[in-house]
Amino acid sequence: MIDLSALVLPDRAPAAFVSDVRAAESLGLRTVWTYDHLTWTALKDRPWHAAVPMLAAAAVSTSRVRLGTQVATPNYRHPVTFAKEIMTLDHLSGGRLEIGVGAGAEGADAAVLGDPPRSLSERAERFAEWLALLDRLLTHDISTVRGPRYSAVEARQIPGCLQRPRVPLTVAATGPRALRLAARHGQAWVTYGPYRRQDDPEGWFAALKEQERALGAALEAEGRPPSALRRIAQVALDMTWPFESQDRYVDFVGRLREAGFDELTLHWPRQNDGKGMPSGALDFVAATHQLPRKAD
Repeated sequence: MIDLSALVLPDRAPAAFVSDVRAAESLGLRTVWTYDHLTWTALKDRPWHAAVPMLAAAAVSTSRVRLGTQVATPNYRHPVTFAKEIMTLDHLSGGRLEIGVGAGAEGADAAVLGDPPRSLSERAERFAEWLALLDRLLTHDISTVRGPRYSAVEARQIPGCLQRPRVPLTVAATGPRALRLAARHGQAWVTYGPYRRQDDPEGWFAALKEQERALGAALEAEGRPPSALRRIAQVALDMTWPFESQDRYVDFVGRLREAGFDELTLHWPRQNDGKGMPSGALDFVAATHQLPRKAD
């Protein structure tokens, strides 16, 4: 059976966030992710907390569920400081941390530090350099690297990650360049599918299958087996058709499994705006995945 994970947004009070994470853990979910943004356009005038301290609070309040970001980007994170935070979170969680990373889109996070707009090509090149340095920092005690955008001078990562050789990286990718980076650096790959076809089930599945085939080719080019990366499908906050009925959801999960996906990420039910997985769907979602525990 495909694994189930949840996205809990950091737009609620820390105590409420931790409560949701603990409920997801009690239900038996594999991973709880949270968005790593400074702000989110759809909720820009509402409270929004920082991902790293929220994950730290969740780490010391849970014992089984894995925790991570979806996704950290170069828009405002430097590899040296972020690597130190990752290392510390891995120790706080007892080795339960996963880090999702991506190139970063244009938007509020890209503009908040006053940086000029970047083309897709510029963002891809920046991400390649950023990810390579982050990977090195997380696997070496001391690193000195000088690059066109990012440098590290005797950057120390001691004692290093609790997980070895480092915290697993989940790379968000849809295009060929990012898929090559996922194949090179990742332990998992995550996709939303086609960004502009969330309301078209057949188009959504067709795009996922094409992306998965492209990932397989990228893995082969890197000399890694197809099993080297977990495949994670993430349902967008406004994508509602998988939850229209239990039968529809069972079919949805079955088609993902047939397409080669290992994990499905859903937004945890939200009480204040009706977006994400409906609260009423949680019972049949849990039953479909044969989860061993009941939610608190």
